[in-house]
Amino acid sequence: MKSTYSPLFDQIALRSGLELKNRIVMAPMTNFSSNDDGTVTQDELAYYARRSKGVSAVITACTYVTPNGKGFPGEFAGDRDEMIPSLASLAKAIRDEGAKAILQIFHSGRMVPPNLVNGDVVSASSVPAEAEGSPVPRELSAGEIEEIIAAFGETTRRAIEAGYDGVEIHGANGYLIQQFFSPHSNRRTDQWGDRLAFPLAVVDEVKKAAARAGRPFAVGYRFSPEEPETPGITMADTLDLIDALKEKELDYLHVSLNEFWAKPRRGVNDLRSRLEIIKERAGDKVPVIGVGSIYTADDAMKALGTGVDMVAVGRGLIIEPDWVQKVESGREETIAVKIDKEAQEKLVVPDPLWQAIINTPGWFPGV
Repeated sequence: MKSTYSPLFDQIALRSGLELKNRIVMAPMTNFSSNDDGTVTQDELAYYARRSKGVSAVITACTYVTPNGKGFPGEFAGDRDEMIPSLASLAKAIRDEGAKAILQIFHSGRMVPPNLVNGDVVSASSVPAEAEGSPVPRELSAGEIEEIIAAFGETTRRAIEAGYDGVEIHGANGYLIQQFFSPHSNRRTDQWGDRLAFPLAVVDEVKKAAARAGRPFAVGYRFSPEEPETPGITMADTLDLIDALKEKELDYLHVSLNEFWAKPRRGVNDLRSRLEIIKERAGDKVPVIGVGSIYTADDAMKALGTGVDMVAVGRGLIIEPDWVQKVESGREETIAVKIDKEAQEKLVVPDPLWQAIINTPGWFPGV
């Protein structure tokens, strides 16, 4: 490889003892391709295996921790022990190609299509999302909240039994954990009206389960730094969240962004990118994974130059499954940066995901 890019291949040891061979991870991306019973399909296994040869870790698409937490059609399940063999097949597909397997766990809350949960859409409070046609969710009882927290721990146990190297708590993209943190969706007056209470309770439960793994097992946390709604999460809120999370001895924080260099909307008087501000606040307490429109080796190096510890590549790895290998072998100039709309089979992309890509203009370069 060219020496310019050697920092991308520095190893990193996480707090849990998990060792990553380089600084590039595959970002979690929904693929809509699981079986109706919640099991992983052969197409999904092939898709993940094709992208697991170069990256140090693969963060899977999210799996739901309770039946009413399912967020999408074609999503694989982690809510019951019967799913352990399915989960294990995915972990093995990733690990057999040399990457660590990180299972992303979540509950969709009010973002679920009602037909997937027999109409019982739930959230922190009975406040619908602002998108037109969003259902009015039912406010969770205190007992139900405790059950969901316990379910995050149980799904972590299943991940351990299935052979994963860690879990990522999905507190981003408007799903239930974020709904508890957001002033838009959490209007409660009980103990769960403290907007940090639920996210931190989930972290504690997951870490308690991870401590029983008997081997290095990472716990990461993903969050979205701001919301467009008023009231909504601001950068000031996010800095408070980081202050709380960095005391939890997590293996990493993962910022959910479409664009790495996006700047804050509100809440701070700072002209730097959100990721630079977040990394500064996290300091040396917890590594930060940056993400967002990383397509070339130069994009990744520029991102690392901000101080983030790792870079997640999502769409870039769908467009170019050999992204890491090409940089490592000095062929970075041959990395494809636009989707080849005639190359579904070559790129090993399941049909539901492929249809979403080619029918969503602007989502991927080249579409």
